Amino acid sequence: MNTVESLRQSDVVTFARDCEATQIPYGNKITVPKGTQAHVGQTLGGNVTFQVPSFGLVQVMNKDVGALLKDGVPLAPGGSAAAAAEHKGPADEKEIWEMLKTCYDPEIPVNIVDLGLVYDVKLSPVSTGRSRVDVKMTLTAMGCGMGPAIAAQARDRLLAVPGVEEADVQIVWDPPWNQSMITEAGKKLLGIW
Repeated sequence: MNTVESLRQSDVVTFARDCEATQIPYGNKITVPKGTQAHVGQTLGGNVTFQVPSFGLVQVMNKDVGALLKDGVPLAPGGSAAAAAEHKGPADEKEIWEMLKTCYDPEIPVNIVDLGLVYDVKLSPVSTGRSRVDVKMTLTAMGCGMGPAIAAQARDRLLAVPGVEEADVQIVWDPPWNQSMITEAGKKLLGIW
């Protein structure tokens, strides 16, 4: 069985049906037509970034990878698509941070935490005994059209954390992001020391 995790950079896939994607870096929603071939760029976080001849770079969300064929076989979503088990207590902040590390900028092979994009995580109790999570994050550039898509990805991932009932992710610009905010792990991945 082909999975997102089995894809390698430059693999060629074919869209088996019309599929919604997000154009990078603009953040526009587009439909990639059935029969289109694309080259794999990045598969981090369960989503897949492709080079598509007629659209440039596009990202297909994990939930839609079944629209893709590799060697004539449909892809199965990555492990992150599984729903979290029902949890009656509050969320664990460590699990929140770990889940945020599964969110990636579609152009940069480093998660949003190690890129230094997450400025604040606040957990608050809700009446059910579970938690509300509020996140403030930024982007590497103010003109990046992918901001709403990255924030939505983070919000969806947070809602899958046991104990999270509500989640909100806001894009902020103060303080402005700079490379010094990248963690040591992120710098190592990017080859900048």
